[in-house]
Amino acid sequence: MLDDTLKSQLQAYLERVRMPFEIVASLDDSAAAQEMHGLLKDIIGLCDKITLRTDGTDARKPSFTLARIGEAPRIRFAAIPLGHEFTSLVLALLQVGGHPPKIEAELIEQIKNLEGEFRFETYVSLSCHNCPDVVQALNLMAVLNPRIQHVTIDGGLFQQEVEARQILAVPMVFLNGEHFGQGRMEVDEIVAKLDTGTAARDAAKLNAKEAYDVLIVGGGPAGAAAAVYAARKGIRTGMLAERMGGQTMDTMSIENFISVLETDGPKFAAALEQHAKQYDVEILNLQRAEKLIPAEQPGGLIGVQLANGATLKSRTVILSTGARWREINVPGEQEYRNKGVAYCPHCDGPLFKGKRVAVIGGGNSGVEAAIDLAGLVGHVTLLEFGEQLRADAVLVNKLNSLSNVTVHTQAQTTEINGTDGKVSGLTYTDRASGESKHVELAGVFVQIGLVPNSEWLKGTLELSRHGEIVVDARGQTSVAGVFAAGDVTTVPFKQIIIATGDGAKAALGAFDHLIRTPAPKEAVAA
Repeated sequence: MLDDTLKSQLQAYLERVRMPFEIVASLDDSAAAQEMHGLLKDIIGLCDKITLRTDGTDARKPSFTLARIGEAPRIRFAAIPLGHEFTSLVLALLQVGGHPPKIEAELIEQIKNLEGEFRFETYVSLSCHNCPDVVQALNLMAVLNPRIQHVTIDGGLFQQEVEARQILAVPMVFLNGEHFGQGRMEVDEIVAKLDTGTAARDAAKLNAKEAYDVLIVGGGPAGAAAAVYAARKGIRTGMLAERMGGQTMDTMSIENFISVLETDGPKFAAALEQHAKQYDVEILNLQRAEKLIPAEQPGGLIGVQLANGATLKSRTVILSTGARWREINVPGEQEYRNKGVAYCPHCDGPLFKGKRVAVIGGGNSGVEAAIDLAGLVGHVTLLEFGEQLRADAVLVNKLNSLSNVTVHTQAQTTEINGTDGKVSGLTYTDRASGESKHVELAGVFVQIGLVPNSEWLKGTLELSRHGEIVVDARGQTSVAGVFAAGDVTTVPFKQIIIATGDGAKAALGAFDHLIRTPAPKEAVAA
């Protein structure tokens, strides 16, 4: 099942297994069950502390559980965890085998002390790069707390179940049979949803923190670069992030970051965080800024109010909150979001296998999405508002070579239609003729660019008509001591490498501001 290279890598990892445990498989006569059996036989052949039984009776077949000897199983894979989920399998094997998790001791205790019975089900696709974080978090929680169970379900393997529960986006998580959440979630975020006292405790801790010299809001490429450059100046640096990595976490392939031939978004995001941690940067993850409070006097402290009610203070602030997918804002988009309306073809594409879908947008993102989807779905209809596609010629040529893709230019989407709670079609206007047309389909992938994450700053500093933060050549905004960098600003090209340079520039600008602006006594005392 596994090639020699993967076997060698896995064997090296399995040397860390400390405690014996058992794999119990529930199999049937399907080809998928044979493939799963082959994978499991490869695993037990690499570690003498792992045994395999094939007499499982789970209703989901094929599937398998992992459990320490003498304990009831709490982790199940109703999937053949390869692709993006291979790491999830490796970590589950190690953690069930007693290898210690790499999370803070305080969070481990919080997980162990969760009260109640928690039965989690996570639906994934093996091509989804957002799914492994959720799978790994819930598996870890199940290892630590005997009251938690988790099953990972491959939507492509259990399509009837996916259709019955009307799952059209992954990762999709259910708790005790009820919807719990969708999209990328990290372990501390999940724990915070279960432990309702987390927000209040976090707010109290954050309010007690001393003022920073530089506080960076945003954990993407611009924010990480700003943190590194600021910390290297020897000044007190904090980085506040709603999620580390920012939009790069939703990027499949990165091939134009100079000196890095090829990587994927999650790996790049992890490297950003690791680089920042090499310096004396205080990282405050999973925290959302809601209000910027300018200093009351020149050189005074600037406040950043958070969603949990806490307020952090700093002599300078760098805003690097990035951007998000732009919505088309037509009837049906919000109603059918995650019910056929999607924004990530890599994540959700496999759920539409053999079906008809649409892609809205004829730029590089839209055409790339259409090309990717054409290999999975029955048919792709691409709609472009302009008179011609805006993507690179090489992509357009590839798109035109595909027999199951139809392109409509001068097409203005007017409504996303649905039946029985999910997408059933799309209505658009032919801008050349004025005629309204309808396309029957099961999914709509929106790929029309980005919108800056700056709504919370309206009325506080100058924004462009597109909502971008207006900055000068040093990254300075219209508010003294507040700088900005990356995709949230008026920088003309939205690229990762430009964002990192922008972050470095803003940090240097903030440092220059600090050394040229005397701090009032209260700012120093704080």
